[in-house]
Amino acid sequence: QVQLVESGGGLVQAGGSLRLSCAASGRTFSSYAMGWFRQAPGKEREFVARISANGDVPTYADSVLGRFTISRDNAKNTMYLQMNSLKPADTAVYYCAVGPTLYSTSPSRYDYWGQGTQVTVSS
Repeated sequence: QVQLVESGGGLVQAGGSLRLSCAASGRTFSSYAMGWFRQAPGKEREFVARISANGDVPTYADSVLGRFTISRDNAKNTMYLQMNSLKPADTAVYYCAVGPTLYSTSPSRYDYWGQGTQVTVSS
C-alpha cells in the first residue's frame, strides 16, 4: 500500500511558475517509478511526466517538454513537478501516481493515486 498526497497547486498568471509536491508513505519510496498526470474538465486524464525509481530517467509529454521538470528526493519520500512558463492550456487537476517498472504513459498502468491538486492558469 502507498499513500500519496499532492500539494502546491494554485492560481497563477500565464507565464508564471508553480512547484507541485507529492509526498508518499507506505512502501519503500525508492523502489518504484512515479508519474504525474493531469485532467482538465471534460477531458481524459493525460500523462505529463514520469521518473524512474532512482530518478535518473525523466520523461515528458511533448506538451510540457522544456517547461516542466520532474524530480524526486528519495530521502524525503517526495516527488516534485516544477512548472515554468505556464499556459492556460495547463489548467487541470494534477495527480501523482505510482508507476510500473516498465515505462508507460497509460494511466491504467499506474497504481495508488493521490487526491489531486488544482492548477489554474489565467490568461
